[in-house]
Amino acid sequence: MKFNNTVPIYIQIMNAIIEKIVSKELKKGEQLQSVREFAVELKVNVNTVRNAYGELETKGIIFKKRGIGTFVTEDMDIIEKLKEDLSLSVVNEFIKKMEALGYTKDEILKRIEAI
Repeated sequence: MKFNNTVPIYIQIMNAIIEKIVSKELKKGEQLQSVREFAVELKVNVNTVRNAYGELETKGIIFKKRGIGTFVTEDMDIIEKLKEDLSLSVVNEFIKKMEALGYTKDEILKRIEAI
């Protein structure tokens, strides 16, 4: 994973996990790597991954089973909400970039319709 210097690493890790859940690369109920294994793989501090997992757990996106590990939520409502939020984020980012290129909203819509 390549990290961006403008966003805290733990947030980038959270976002990467969310994207994997939404794209079904990580399936509902699937076990995640341990914090230590993931930290080694990403070459980051264990506390960084622990923070990411903690935030995701607080939001109900993942859950822990004591002594077993950490798992992706099985709640499809949460997963669908993640998908909706992610899609809005992608669309908003696209619109910002197009506006920065000088396109109006009408021109953006015309470009999309043409595709």
